[in-house]
Amino acid sequence: MEESNFVKVENGSYSSDGRPPNPLASAYHQCFTASRVTASSYPTSLIRPPSLIRAKVPETSIETSMVVEECESDFTPVIRSGAWADIGNRKTMEDVYVCLDNFTRDYGLENSTDGPNAFYGLFDGHGGKHAADFACHQLPRFIAEDEDFPSEIERAISTAFLQTDAAFAEACSLNSTLASGTTALAALVIGRSLVVANAGDCRAVLSRKGKAIEMSRDHKPACSIERLRIEACGGYVYDDYLNGQVNVTRAIGDWHMEGLKDIDGGPLSAEPELMSKELIKEDEFLIIGCDGLWDVFRSQNAVDFARRRLQEHNDPVRCSKDLIEEALKRKSGDNLAVVVVCFQPHPPPNLVAPRTRVQRSVSAEGLRELQGFLDSLAT
Repeated sequence: MEESNFVKVENGSYSSDGRPPNPLASAYHQCFTASRVTASSYPTSLIRPPSLIRAKVPETSIETSMVVEECESDFTPVIRSGAWADIGNRKTMEDVYVCLDNFTRDYGLENSTDGPNAFYGLFDGHGGKHAADFACHQLPRFIAEDEDFPSEIERAISTAFLQTDAAFAEACSLNSTLASGTTALAALVIGRSLVVANAGDCRAVLSRKGKAIEMSRDHKPACSIERLRIEACGGYVYDDYLNGQVNVTRAIGDWHMEGLKDIDGGPLSAEPELMSKELIKEDEFLIIGCDGLWDVFRSQNAVDFARRRLQEHNDPVRCSKDLIEEALKRKSGDNLAVVVVCFQPHPPPNLVAPRTRVQRSVSAEGLRELQGFLDSLAT
């Protein structure tokens, strides 16, 4: 991407202030011609497979002591977001993102909760960008139109992922040129609740008082948990690739790849893994990045970097751009897309390490030696 004040998202729309486009804008809508799928084509509530259970924040995640939070009912997040994308060293751009700071208003819903109602999505396409564009447009719509939203947020999100996957399969059956796949990560902020749903290797990281808390798990063939699921579904891992074909274990699309998906399931799953937290006043911001970012950043490293930039300018758009430019300096070889969501109106505070009081004591033998030394000086 050229250095300018414009952000290009690979759907033809631009934003002069660096903000990502609204997917409801007419310039954003992709024309799928005969493959256009309406919400009425699929049930609004799918049967939830037993495997679609809300995942707890893993005990192995960074800052495990933060799994249990205190209740602070008086805290209300103040949402500010920004995003940036860059083609990187690739010939084509297949990453797509969407930022909706007022999700319910944009979709004509009544805001039934106090505080923010926001949706953020990141989609990392492979084999083309059609699946990423399709999911970026359809996933938030399926969530908004689900009868369980927002009373049962997690069920609505899980169902929407499956509906998006099924809808894209139908679209591909009508137009084979759409055949492709995409990872998908969605983050919703409803009141004080942060819910992250992930299928693939995008990652969301929460900064809580400067500590990185991973809100998603990378779905890679090397992951032992994913390998067990893959083998149970009749798949296999070869050279860190699922069935020797793709290097992720969960994705939307890829229906054209033999042996990965069928109507009864398959080793490549579109089921998202969900993690949720109640936001507290120590929560500063959320970083959502594609795998191109995490190839060159550790989670804590990204939080440290973003904190410094937000302390300088307190601008989530510039912070997103800063992260991408740093990733390019570190030789990331992939498309890059980053979304930064701030939960406070002010920049992150400086962290001061508490000074521990050191107690010093002198042994009786030391006192005798000291007294003897002082006596020798007096004689």
